[in-house]
Amino acid sequence: MRFLAGVATLVMAALPLRAEDMVTDFRLENGMQVVVIEDHRAPVVMHMVWYRAGAADETPGVSGVAHFLEHLLFKGTETLEPGEFSATVAANGGRDNAFTSYDYTAYFQRIAADRLELMMQMESDRMVNLQLDEKDILTERDVIIEERNQRVENSPAALMREQLDAAQYLNHRYGVPIIGWRHEMEALSLEDALAYYRQYYAPNNAILVVAGDVEPAAVRTFAETYYGVIPPNPELEPRVRPTEPPQTAARRMVFEDPRVAQPYLRRSYLAPERDAGDQETAAALTILAEILGGGTTSFLAEKLQFDAQLAVYTGAWYRGTSFDDTTFEFVVVPAEGVSLAEAEAAMDQAMKDFMADGVDPAQLERIKMQLRASQIYARDDVERLANRYGRALASGLTIEDVKAWPDVLQAVTEEDILRAAEAVLDLDTSVTGWLRAPQADAEVGQ
Repeated sequence: MRFLAGVATLVMAALPLRAEDMVTDFRLENGMQVVVIEDHRAPVVMHMVWYRAGAADETPGVSGVAHFLEHLLFKGTETLEPGEFSATVAANGGRDNAFTSYDYTAYFQRIAADRLELMMQMESDRMVNLQLDEKDILTERDVIIEERNQRVENSPAALMREQLDAAQYLNHRYGVPIIGWRHEMEALSLEDALAYYRQYYAPNNAILVVAGDVEPAAVRTFAETYYGVIPPNPELEPRVRPTEPPQTAARRMVFEDPRVAQPYLRRSYLAPERDAGDQETAAALTILAEILGGGTTSFLAEKLQFDAQLAVYTGAWYRGTSFDDTTFEFVVVPAEGVSLAEAEAAMDQAMKDFMADGVDPAQLERIKMQLRASQIYARDDVERLANRYGRALASGLTIEDVKAWPDVLQAVTEEDILRAAEAVLDLDTSVTGWLRAPQADAEVGQ
């Protein structure tokens, strides 16, 4: 086994890690950023437009409007009938979709490379020529409310997560669900949607990412032809959001729902995001999450699942690609007969043991190798490459940050990890939630 691990390390070291020589970027005169990622192994292309606007950029009182507008963009324009956009993509052998996050909204098509010009023609059209009426608003508003019913109202875990986020972010818009609060979704109007559209859907607030079997010169020609003629929004303001007040006491909640079959606890901490030119702390937190809760070989799994047998599942996550402060989170699902209070106490003790014992050098090296392998394998998928760059750029990072990230991860030391853990994992700045069925004799949270 030791021999095979050594061979794997040598193979990974020999493989080229990044394809930065194949990444080209430029700006159109109207301010639109264009990124081209060449991969000529297959005649396909990923065409994506990312808007630097998401749910956290909404005006208070109209939560869900960013996601609502994402749906509405599949309605008609001055030249396309409702539904014709997606039908045209499908008729040309491709697929299309869109997604909304707190920090961005993205629209994409994966299609044969020789259909790229058609995709730019249609996508640029709906950047400025969206046609909506009250009927569109009524029907699509019903669609997003039903989506909330299915994804949130029918899931105790999702309902608890909304409450935890609201407790974590007292002042920042990350505490408002992306899909929106139901009472505000029900009141979304045509003017709400159009106001968001006019403010944020402009070339100087957008990033065009094209990945696949393309040449930068051809992409530039198409981009200038279709996107370059769209005027920028001169009233676009810098992205400034409310900041969180200092948290001075632990926050707790118990969410009870009769549909809960398996209780569990979730804890989150505010944590710094990846910042442009300063990714070292985020890299340490990324590896810390893998060490503590990245699968069955993680520290918490070993301590709580296998040694003490107090849990059937443990996990840790850090979402570093974020425009503002993000979260570091834990989940523990207790074993049968183990109370949530016992599971939480065991998790707290395990974290104290980790800080005292330090990082296992062999585990750290294994995680670094796994991260390196994952980054190499991602190069085989133009969609993942396009998403990597688009998500980073829309969250305030630069192309140089994306290129540097693999090396920053590899440079993380044990001292970096423990320093980041000590700074972030402070119980006084935590939010802990218990999810369970209603109790006759309720446990009292610690």
